[in-house]
Amino acid sequence: IWWFMKMDQHNAATLLEVAAKSLLSNELVALHALGEIPRDLFIPLFKAAFLGGHKKMLKAIVEVWPFRCLHIGRLNAREKYYDILEAMLDGLQILPAQKSSSWGPKLRILDLRHDPDCETTCSEIRTTFPFCFQQCVYSQHSILKTEVAQHRVMCLGIGNSESQPQSAQEPMELIVDISVNNVLRTQRFLSFLCRKVHQSCGSLHLCCRDLQIDKMSALKRILQFLDMGCIDHFEVNQAHLSEVITLLAQTIHLNSLSLSNIPFNTYKGRNIRSFLICLRQLDNLQDLSLSFFYLRDQLHKLLRVLPGQLDTLYLPFCGLSIRDFTVLSQSSQATYLRVLNLSNNKIPEVSEPFQTLLEKVSGTLEHLEINNCMITDSLLSAVLPALSHCSHLRVLSFAFNPITMPVLQSLLQHLTALMNLKHVIYPVPVHCYEEWNFQDSLDRQKLAEVQAQLKEMLQVVHRDDMNWTTYSE
Repeated sequence: IWWFMKMDQHNAATLLEVAAKSLLSNELVALHALGEIPRDLFIPLFKAAFLGGHKKMLKAIVEVWPFRCLHIGRLNAREKYYDILEAMLDGLQILPAQKSSSWGPKLRILDLRHDPDCETTCSEIRTTFPFCFQQCVYSQHSILKTEVAQHRVMCLGIGNSESQPQSAQEPMELIVDISVNNVLRTQRFLSFLCRKVHQSCGSLHLCCRDLQIDKMSALKRILQFLDMGCIDHFEVNQAHLSEVITLLAQTIHLNSLSLSNIPFNTYKGRNIRSFLICLRQLDNLQDLSLSFFYLRDQLHKLLRVLPGQLDTLYLPFCGLSIRDFTVLSQSSQATYLRVLNLSNNKIPEVSEPFQTLLEKVSGTLEHLEINNCMITDSLLSAVLPALSHCSHLRVLSFAFNPITMPVLQSLLQHLTALMNLKHVIYPVPVHCYEEWNFQDSLDRQKLAEVQAQLKEMLQVVHRDDMNWTTYSE
């Protein structure tokens, strides 16, 4: 195998993959050989074992992994995903490993998230501490904070290797995304995860970056192991607002918050005030989604506490009023938004607020959704100049609005000048229905004629790269 080193990098990598697959063809031999195989073979061997669903092999690889960190990265198992994750967790050596390879150091950070931008292991940079690009930086229980504290103690000369016996349990880190729901297999995985953390007696730091909750009652058993300060993305569906506030108050560095189906009868004065206080503390918040979250005539209170440079704002089914649209159009957030979803809110027929909003976001907006907003021909025609100045727009979706064919054609003529715009989801024109927006009354022949006309118009102006579709296609 050592002659790989004499070859160029691409060929060497290819041959290492071939060697890994060959080794896996006889799993029993591979298991016995793990302690002696070259270090460079571990990464292709792990990839092959993961994609092939070799659970015993994955457990054994994790046990003797010769690098500081191990990330699933861009690997994506098609079947038995939780079985594979449990096999890797099972191989995590909470106590010192009984068997070891000829290579070191041992695994300290196991990352079970699917992340297309993450490599299997981080490059080894010469620093005071071994480095991992994905390691936890916020929690006081993280490896980084622990090692910094230990280093300070050593620098101050407090204690020594003789007076301070080394713990048999080295601190480790498990990075995961957690979904709490009613799915039995998911609940089994969470139980397995809790047992592993409990067995570590505090030496295994559970670092959850993305927490999705669809069943609040099932959260209790894992909540005792979670450090809410680690969470970047937090999503809650169908919960009492007071329960959301309790969790949200513990978050510090949220980038993304998504709340949906929060019952209106939980919006008591004290709860709303506490909720706004929590939002005010989220200085790093970039993405906010509030769906089925009744905000009529209250949007000004929300915008007042949000960071000025918000990136994404989703407000579908929020009952927005003309006052809310006016407030949004005048807000500092509107100047920086890249993604805006106002679907299922009636946009006022008075065009000024919406027109001003489009002018305000025209310098940054890339994605706009205004589906089912009761946008009429007159309103769309009035805001068309402002919309045609959104030069960064990539996606526009305005389905289920009562638009006629002439206005739709006019819109296409204006929007073809936006060279970044590639995807448009448009409403079926009203003449295609016997009864507007009633699916069973849709005339498919008329819709086909509409599609043909729009396609021909795009070809005439050489915009074949622009995709115009309806939800009916």
